[in-house]
Amino acid sequence: MSQQVPTPVPRLTVITLGVSDIRASIAFYDALGFSRRLKATGEAVAFYDTGGPVLGLFPWDQLAGDAHLPDQPRPTTFRGVTLAWNCASREEVDTVLAFALGHGATLLKAAHETGYGGYSGYFADPDGHPWEVVVAPGIEVGDDRRVHLAE
Repeated sequence: MSQQVPTPVPRLTVITLGVSDIRASIAFYDALGFSRRLKATGEAVAFYDTGGPVLGLFPWDQLAGDAHLPDQPRPTTFRGVTLAWNCASREEVDTVLAFALGHGATLLKAAHETGYGGYSGYFADPDGHPWEVVVAPGIEVGDDRRVHLAE
C-alpha cells in the first residue's frame, strides 16, 4: 500500500533576480527605497523586504549555475516574467515611475489607462527586468504594504 504524502502549504517566499553587476543592482534597489536585510552577506547576495515575498539579487552566472542552467546565451529581450509594484492611485503610479526613472530605470511603457479599468506603466531595472507599476480594480494596497485581492 502506498503511503500518502501530506500536502504542503503553498507559498511564494522569495523572487531572485539574476544580475550582471551586484553592486550596481544593490545601489538601484536601495535607491528605490526597498529595505535591505541580512547585510552581512555583503555583495555575495542581497535580500530586500518588499512587504510580501522577499526580493533577492544574485549574480546571474552563479544563479544559472545553482539552477543547473546555462549562463550563455543570456536573453536580451523579454524573459516571460514581470514584477509588479501595485499602487493605491493613478497619481502614485506616476510618482513611482518618475522615481524609478530618476534612479536609473529605463521606461518601457508610459503610464496609460488599461482595458480592464486600471492604470499602468512599465520600467526596467539595470538588468532589464521589467516592472509593471499599476493600480487595478480588485487589488487594494493596504497599510501593511501588502496587496489584498477581492473575492
